[in-house]
Parts: sequence; structure tokens; C-alpha cells
Amino acid sequence: MATKEEILRELYPEDLFHYADGLTLGEAKVLQETRRLIEKHLRPVINEYWEKPDFPFEEFYAVAKGAQIMNNPKLFEGREGSWKPSELYIAFLYLELARFDASMATFYTVHGGLCYNTILLGGDERQQKEFLPKLAAFDWQGCFALTEPLSGSDIAGGLATTAERVGDKWILNGEKRWIGGSDTADVVPVFARDVADGKVKCFIVRKGAPGYHAEPIPHKIALRCVRNGHITMKNVEVPDSDRLVNINGFGDVARILTFTRADVAHIAMGVTCGSYVSALKYAKDREQFKRPIAKFQIVQEKLARMQANAVAVIAYSTRIAEMQEKGNELMLNSALAKMHNSLVMRETVALARETCGGNGITLETDVARFFADAESIYTYEGSHEVNALIVGREITGLGAFV
Repeated sequence: MATKEEILRELYPEDLFHYADGLTLGEAKVLQETRRLIEKHLRPVINEYWEKPDFPFEEFYAVAKGAQIMNNPKLFEGREGSWKPSELYIAFLYLELARFDASMATFYTVHGGLCYNTILLGGDERQQKEFLPKLAAFDWQGCFALTEPLSGSDIAGGLATTAERVGDKWILNGEKRWIGGSDTADVVPVFARDVADGKVKCFIVRKGAPGYHAEPIPHKIALRCVRNGHITMKNVEVPDSDRLVNINGFGDVARILTFTRADVAHIAMGVTCGSYVSALKYAKDREQFKRPIAKFQIVQEKLARMQANAVAVIAYSTRIAEMQEKGNELMLNSALAKMHNSLVMRETVALARETCGGNGITLETDVARFFADAESIYTYEGSHEVNALIVGREITGLGAFV
């Protein structure tokens, strides 16, 4: 039987400083099984779905349910009673998914990050018990509806979707945009402004609710497998029992985003590592001038830079995960991690594409998907500029948003 260290060295040869060693043996085995199922179910179809474009639901669920990536008993050894696996495992799960494909990791962060954490942090015990087990088992699909057509970075003040209480229910009206999985989700946490007090609150809209319509956004050049949607809500009724009782202002929303912003730093980590290992394989296999291009100095310099970048993003993600595990909810740290990792990711996918030459723009090398998808990751969950302003405010004590 392989030791934990042997499993991790095989899974993540780019982790030269062995940050993954903090994982338990059980967590390493779940990640190993996740890799096996990705190669079996998703690898053969990913390029086909990227070109369609569409999401491979059957194949993804074969991985998620087969490995029990959110609720495997091995993940809860020593943490019985917790609703979540360890933050370090979550970071390396994102690495595992994004190292293969950014759309798979993005689908997961919408479901298992944004939606799950919204209900975990915003719901009461009854709501947690109703929704979280079904989400963790992937019996229900969840998404997260915050961004609007006219409000992205300024959503805190610009959120225009309204909620009006009428008796024991709420009436929602408005639009949301760029909502991943919004046309297929069973559970949609929708953020809306209470017309009575002006505060942002959250409401669970269930699949099939009258007045709710979601249309996939076409013509994307990135995250093509993710079904980002434009939601229109006209007098959508939500019972008061489906209002998340612990979300009573944008400060509560910001607390959720602090956690999930770190998740996107982990996705950037995965894309960095995935593009590097794909370029490394290509460089070893591709021959020019009667030798592998990996034997040329200029190519080795690119590979060395990509390897260094991989170590750096793993370091950021590992540390932010360790801090979150201790209960720290530091906006500065998650903003810095997302800003750094996505910036480094952007450089790495460009170096990987360069290494593959003209073949780097074809899907066969995998690098093209990473190269295109990186642009979305660089922007969502707080653009580079917004995260820089969060960091700048914290280190100077001076806000510069407007």
C-alpha cells in the first residue's frame, strides 16, 4: 500500500516544497481517486464539450459522486460533526479540478463554494440540514446569483434586484448576469435589496419557480463549458422560510466572498500547475532540430519560470487555507491571494502557450483551454484591480475605490 507521501509525489510533482504534506492519508486517497475518475470519465470528452460548448454533467457527476469529493467519510476523520472537509483538502481539490480544466473547477466553486458557503454561513440550523447534505451528495445542483447586468465591481452599492415582503412570502424582481449553472440549478441563492429597509438579503429560489427565467450567455471565448446565464425574475415568490436568516446586509455577503475569493485563488493555482505540466510534457515529446525542444536553453528557462510560479501559487493557497482552518476571515489575505495567484497564472499560461508554439492554440495540447480560461479567472470573484484596491486600503488605511 502506498504511503501518503508516495501518493502526493505522484499526484503533484510540481509541488517541490511538499506543501501537500499537510493533507491526511484519507484526503490524499480521495484526491487520488478523483484523479483516476477524471482521467476515466472527463479526459476523453473535455475538448468535445469545450467546443460545443456545453457542460458534461454525466461525466462530472461520475467523478464527484464516485469519489464523494464533498462528503467522503475519509474527509471527516477527526472532524466529525463538521459540515465541511478541511480547508487544505478543499484547496487541493480545486488544484486537482483546475489542473485538469478550469470550467470543472468553476462549476464546483459555484456549487460547493459559493452556494454551499452561502447556506452554511447564512442559514439557520433547519436550512443547513435541509440543503447542505443534498448539495454535498450532488443530489441537488446549486448556484449563486449576485452579479447584475449593470453592477459587477460596484455590486455592494449598485445591487438593484428588489425583494418585497407580502405576508409570509417575498416577491423578487430584477435581473442577474454571469450566473454559472443558473438554467439547470435546483437551488439558487438570490441576493436582493429589501424595499422596506434597503438592506441586502438572500433568498433561496427553487427550480421551477414561476417568474424565474435563465438564459445561457452565448459566444464566450473562455470557460466555455460553464453555462453562465442571464436571469430575469418577474414577481418570483419565495416563502419567508427560504430567506437565509443570517444575511441582513452586504457585510454578511462580504464574509461569504472572503471565503470564496480564496477558492478562486486555488483555481488559479490549479490552472498555473495544469498549464505548466501540459507544457512540460509537450516540450519533452516535441522534437525540432533532431532533439526534444526541452533540451534547448530558452525552453528550459520558460519551464523553470513556470515551475517557480507553481511553487509560489501553491504556497499562497496552502497558507490561506491554513489561516481559514483556524477561523481567520481576513479580507486582506484572500484578496492578496486571489490577486497574486491570478496574476501569476496569467503569466504562466502565456509561457505555456509559447512553449507549445503554434500547437499551443489547439485543444490537443490542453494549453489552449488554460490560456483562454485564465482570462475569466483573472476577472471573476473580484477583478485584479478591485483586489488590489482592497489590499491597498488595508496597507495604507486609505480607501481609493471612488
